[in-house]
Amino acid sequence: MEYVVECNHLTHYYGKKLVYKDLNFKIPKGSIFGLLGKNGTGKTTTINILNGFLTPTSGECLIFGENSQNLSPETKRRIGFLMEGHIQYSFMNIQQIEKFYSAFFPRWNKDIYWELMKKLEVSSTQKISRMSCGQRSQVALGLILAQDPDLLILDDYSMGLDPGYRRLFLDYLTEYAKAEEKTIFVTSHIIQDLEKLIDYCVILDYSGILLSMPVEEFQRKFKHFRFQVEGNVPDLKKDEVVTNIEIIKNHVSLYSFKSAEEVENYLKSLGIHYSDFHQVPMTLEDAFIGLTGKY
Repeated sequence: MEYVVECNHLTHYYGKKLVYKDLNFKIPKGSIFGLLGKNGTGKTTTINILNGFLTPTSGECLIFGENSQNLSPETKRRIGFLMEGHIQYSFMNIQQIEKFYSAFFPRWNKDIYWELMKKLEVSSTQKISRMSCGQRSQVALGLILAQDPDLLILDDYSMGLDPGYRRLFLDYLTEYAKAEEKTIFVTSHIIQDLEKLIDYCVILDYSGILLSMPVEEFQRKFKHFRFQVEGNVPDLKKDEVVTNIEIIKNHVSLYSFKSAEEVENYLKSLGIHYSDFHQVPMTLEDAFIGLTGKY
């Protein structure tokens, strides 16, 4: 299998504060990969290392086989990067910025850019500074797709976008990636948007990887069970059966990679009297919160 991105034994500190230790993952060519985690778990740090903006304390990241700290100009031209906040030259209009960017990319495809601009129903002389956040996001996406990159790195593309513009962004991105066999590395705070987008996810905790697996497998194997306990509330803790747990009065929410039968046998082995035991369907966002906790 050909890997576009490889992070090997990546460790990083800010001063004495550990961001993560021994982070490992690979992104196959043509896949859409999501790096998920709460604020402060190292998502943007990883992207900055990938782009060569930040040197890791130890370990390495490879992009198309080259160390991210020393990427050749040829490899850099194969990468499209969208920073958080969709930073652009806002004093330009949409025609000027297309012409400006096109000079730097030999594979520039202006038709992709202008197709997306038509959706905005604005004139070619519309200044970016006078556009809404959602409109600017589409300009940013059009500029990235027109570069015809083999790898797209998107750092929290959804910041400030309303549901309509997020959906437009994702629809174009998904269609483009599948049609052109592109590889996408994406982070987002809005997990629900990624459910139908990403193929594979890595979920970060405050010191490393909590989970690394295909999204379909994660949603199939990770389960949420609810039940009520009778009498004293049990002192259940995380272990090989209980991945996470939340108890409010005598109502219990238990998250596990085990089957319903295995969880019930586990509760019986502890002598816990319970009722109304049932599995609760989960979205990707539900599963993410169930794994990482609400706080």
